[in-house]
Amino acid sequence: MSLRTTNIEKLDGGHFDVFIVGTGINGAVSAAVLAGRGASVAVIDRGDFGSFTSQESSNLVWGGFKYLENYELGLVRKLCLSRNRLIEAYPANIKEIRFLAALDESSPFAPALASLGTLAYWGIGSFATKPPRHLTAKKIEEVEPIINTEAVRGGIEYSDAYLKDNDARFVFSFVRSAIKAGATAANYVELTSAEKENGRWKANMVDRETGHSFSATADVIINAAGPFIDGLNQSWNLRTDHRIVYSKGIHLVVPQLTKNERVLAFFDDTQRLFYVIPMGKRSVIGTTDNRVDDPNTEVNDDDRNFLLGQINARLDLENPLTIDDIIAERSGVRPLVVDNDGDDKEDVDWTSLSRKHEIESDSVLGVVSIFGGKLTDCLNVGEEVAAEVEALGVKLDEDDGEWYGEPPTEMREEFYREARLMGLDDLQSKDGVEPLSDRLWRRYGQRAFSMLEAIREDPSMGEDIMDSADYIRVELHLAAHTEMITRLEDFMRRRSKIELVVHEDDYRGSEGLKEAAEILFGDQADAKLAEYFGEASPKADALAGIKAELGSDTAVAMTDTAESGE
Repeated sequence: MSLRTTNIEKLDGGHFDVFIVGTGINGAVSAAVLAGRGASVAVIDRGDFGSFTSQESSNLVWGGFKYLENYELGLVRKLCLSRNRLIEAYPANIKEIRFLAALDESSPFAPALASLGTLAYWGIGSFATKPPRHLTAKKIEEVEPIINTEAVRGGIEYSDAYLKDNDARFVFSFVRSAIKAGATAANYVELTSAEKENGRWKANMVDRETGHSFSATADVIINAAGPFIDGLNQSWNLRTDHRIVYSKGIHLVVPQLTKNERVLAFFDDTQRLFYVIPMGKRSVIGTTDNRVDDPNTEVNDDDRNFLLGQINARLDLENPLTIDDIIAERSGVRPLVVDNDGDDKEDVDWTSLSRKHEIESDSVLGVVSIFGGKLTDCLNVGEEVAAEVEALGVKLDEDDGEWYGEPPTEMREEFYREARLMGLDDLQSKDGVEPLSDRLWRRYGQRAFSMLEAIREDPSMGEDIMDSADYIRVELHLAAHTEMITRLEDFMRRRSKIELVVHEDDYRGSEGLKEAAEILFGDQADAKLAEYFGEASPKADALAGIKAELGSDTAVAMTDTAESGE
């Protein structure tokens, strides 16, 4: 019996202290902290874990340098401290990285003023990173020759952090922690309705894979539906002080533009920041910032042409980037928090809104609502949610901090000792690829020990499953049993980042992908491959699927696929 099936059986007819709707970063971290502190927790998502906003981020963990422009010093301080905690707690996953910002005529700030800002930012962050520095145009050309410095007045260099792997996998690590602590979690389970009965919430659900309907009860319900939070609250007639507006951001993944592992920052022609961010052997260009009313977005020709035009004007490339260079695309909305003081959303100056979060509780209904937020602030969100749940009467154990972070240093050192003795890194010697021991430890932590044993018994388990994917066979076997991969997209896009760094033409129809599907799905491999290539993604057909299944307008309000993320 699969892990997902086991968890759905636990959901069916179960009672829980807390029931969480949505498994983006907010829902996932809430599940981890509450389960880690002794609560009985159920958490569901009608899509895959981290499959909406939380898979469309910049992969950056940062304190919000740009928020200094609006004098949001308290928010910047809070985010910087959270960034510092994450770097310390996840040393293999979250790394300090330098940002190099080239300032030209599009920049709203002179280099001297920007340099003062970096010093203030460094101090607000408790001097926890490498110190910033001012750069002349000549120095920028020296350290990063790819930048076209003809119009550059100067620049700055400072530190923040980023995720070495993808954002959705980091979100899933909190789901894994919650399950390890006793939580019940299931993807592709849709909340069809929820109502308060006899002092308890009754949540009615349907398994989107089988069509099986069932229900569970809970004392407290957490609305972690991210961009869809308002519709879910309205379905419960819940009035809140805050609501969400949307800002669309897109990223384009292209071949590696510079081998220097740093983020390049520029102001576009509208004086908004965009970046070139490293992603292994690729570069990610983004993001845009456009007001939209629909949280379901996609990259269009205007988006592509705008970003390509902006980056080509600022880099000295032998061959300017074209649409043919795009390997993958990302498009998502940022759920931005505003006061719920009226129905007219046009009066909101959304361009000045920060990625703050707000948490509200309704003690009568027993509902906690999480508005906004970002990956960087996830630990704060988890702790604040736990405090609200306690205030609603759910007894929690003391917070010992064990619900987050990587395994202790002693365990890490033992893993590397065993890996070194068996010559693990000698199995992979491709140029530009990090040591296999680093990859396995970062992605799996304690679970990586079982991989060493599997490779000892069968060296083929250490072989790449697909060219250019940097994913070995044993990872597929572990994922099949422990990571609730339900659709091939779950593996290709979220548990791994293959879909982001390998062009579809390079894996479509490949023997490696076929073997991956066979390992993950057994005799269902062909059907899963056909579904992956032949049907719309779960994200694209989400609303249509709900309407078809429920046949009512209520379905739109109950959409809970999405979640809040970076």
